[in-house]
Amino acid sequence: MLITTQDDFADYEIIKTLGLVKGNTIRARHVGKDIMASLRTLVGGEITEYTKMLAESREQAFDRLIADAESKGADGIVCTRFTTSAVMAGAAELLAYGTAVKLKKK
Repeated sequence: MLITTQDDFADYEIIKTLGLVKGNTIRARHVGKDIMASLRTLVGGEITEYTKMLAESREQAFDRLIADAESKGADGIVCTRFTTSAVMAGAAELLAYGTAVKLKKK
């Protein structure tokens, strides 16, 4: 599966647009991690608990994006983007989306 944030691929021609594909996950903060993060804000530095949680969320959303594209028979995804939104206090959605396409080598 070829994936890009661009509108097309340099070495491939888009022969068919299959439509929007997406993958998402919603994650809630953990009270134990919140305590550690609060302590870390006193001394500064990276809040590794949240960095790890967000990295895992991005991977899960990305994997679901690819699965959605594969289910439509896509060879690639163009215009790939990530976005986040608060769902409720302490929980956020991470969404990956793009356009599934069929490709032909130029």
